[in-house]
Amino acid sequence: MASSRPRGSSFSRNISSAATSQIPGVKLGPNGTSFLSSGIPDLDQILGGGFTLGSLVMVMEDPEAPHHMLLLRNFMSQGLVHKQPLLYASPERDPRGFLGTLPSPMASKDEKPHERPAEQDSNLRIAWQYKKYLGEQNSEVQRGGKAEYCNDFDVRKPLERHFYSGQRVDCISLRDSPNLVPLLERCAAFSSQISKSDGNITCAGRIAIQSLCSPQCDFSDKDWDMLSFIRTLKGMIRSSGAVAVISFPPSLVSPTFLKRWQHLADTLISVKAIPDEDKELAKLLTGYQDMLGLLSVHKVARINTQVPAILEATTFSIKLRKRRALILECLNQAPVDGSSGSSYGTSSSCSGSSKTGNLDF
Repeated sequence: MASSRPRGSSFSRNISSAATSQIPGVKLGPNGTSFLSSGIPDLDQILGGGFTLGSLVMVMEDPEAPHHMLLLRNFMSQGLVHKQPLLYASPERDPRGFLGTLPSPMASKDEKPHERPAEQDSNLRIAWQYKKYLGEQNSEVQRGGKAEYCNDFDVRKPLERHFYSGQRVDCISLRDSPNLVPLLERCAAFSSQISKSDGNITCAGRIAIQSLCSPQCDFSDKDWDMLSFIRTLKGMIRSSGAVAVISFPPSLVSPTFLKRWQHLADTLISVKAIPDEDKELAKLLTGYQDMLGLLSVHKVARINTQVPAILEATTFSIKLRKRRALILECLNQAPVDGSSGSSYGTSSSCSGSSKTGNLDF
């Protein structure tokens, strides 16, 4: 008697999308992937939906400014708002005290979400059958009292204590550890709690590790041990429903091992501070006075596919909207001749010349 089971292609994975879509803070993506929000709406849009579930994200720090902490804070706050398990490791002696510095989500009445072109036309009277397509383009908003997929966070207002007091929040200090074995054991125990069951994701979690090779850590000079830890951690989270974000100062890693670290990362991001008085850069970029720093995307996670990700831009300016919400904007070149100017992505000729005539290749 023939089996009634449906035939599946050998090139596709049997993943239950219905079960995944019901997990708070998880959004379905292409090719059977799922996303966790980075806590920054603009960064989610740049990466195609957020951080891929089961991926390793590495953030290269700037030794002159702690801009990487902005990314870690929003990433951790977004998970706590969604009531997701969190593991935080830091070279500080009291890592749990860092939870009190996390930003608080903005209320919808207090601050409108970051506007998108589709939202500007949402008030138009259109046929009912097209309204659902308009809604799919926007981020997941509050429905039935549920939290948004990605919130705008107020960096000036600390997160309320009840978000992290009664939840599964594990903090570990790296300063007193002679090696990475205790951290690896905690990561293994954390991953086992949110492992996949029959290929389905039952729970999503977040791992945040700050300044892995910091001089305060006794293992900062053990290059092979840190490389082995990153490789093992990547294997753990690949088979679980978690995302791990590791920040590290690249200047403290030897060039040979730095290349290996970057190769292991599924998503690779770097942040850089902007000097307060750089007259040459101020002339080159518009809105220079409002910039906190620069964020560059070097690599985007591509799981279950071999098609590379092609970004419209790879470097973005970090700004605070109304000195509260963290946003990312494409870099715009300031006009040289006093004209209106245009961004790099809207140049009409291959040579960048504004003169009419044949294209100069």
